[in-house]
Amino acid sequence: MKRMGMIFRAKANKALDRAEDPRETLDYSYQKQLELLQKVRRGVADVATSRKRLELQLNQLQSQSGKLEDQGRKALALGREDLAREALSRRAALQQQVTDLETQHATLQGEEEKLTLAAQRLQAKVDAFRTKKETIKATYTAAQAQTRIGEAFSGISEEMGDVGLAIQRAEDKTAQLQARAGAIDELLASGALDDPSGMHKDDIQAELDRLSGGTDVELELQRMKAELAGGSGSGQQAIEGGSDGRQSQQQPQDTPRFDKQ
Repeated sequence: MKRMGMIFRAKANKALDRAEDPRETLDYSYQKQLELLQKVRRGVADVATSRKRLELQLNQLQSQSGKLEDQGRKALALGREDLAREALSRRAALQQQVTDLETQHATLQGEEEKLTLAAQRLQAKVDAFRTKKETIKATYTAAQAQTRIGEAFSGISEEMGDVGLAIQRAEDKTAQLQARAGAIDELLASGALDDPSGMHKDDIQAELDRLSGGTDVELELQRMKAELAGGSGSGQQAIEGGSDGRQSQQQPQDTPRFDKQ
């Protein structure tokens, strides 16, 4: 079971490594940092809101404290010492609340300053990470493109490998067809295969046609020489003599005669 578990984890790790794209991982990390920065900013806003609420309460208590002090002076001026004492007692209670709120206000103000400084530092880190992330992504993309181009030129990529195999198969089939066509021509020329169209000649007939063609060329050449010499009689004898000499080497056939036009 341990061995099976190890094999499974190894294969899973290899599959994840193939599926992992560093650019996507960097983008995900940057997104998480932005979310953390947003939370810090939200915390700063909450602390600032609490501080502002305490400031409003302090202003209200200080206003009530001033009002009670005025009431105590008026009561004392009117000879109502008891009222003046009551007003001063209430003012003392409010003053204690004011002192407590001022302490809380100072604490919140300190927390707000700390969170603001932390948010600024985190913002600087996020900006630096974004710059580095884009640099790494650009470098990775360039390296990936360079690798693919190198593989394409060297022919080791999968796409170019398929193209190379297709070209090789096409060349093999072409060579096979050419060899088959040549073999058929040789068999037809040797007479091993019959040509039903009657267009193909055997080797004997081909040799006779070649000799006959050469004879016609020689006769035409002799006639032209005779015409250039200007002697129709000597030209005619030269033609007949040449014709008789060659007819002795060939099968009997009608000797063409040429008349000077």
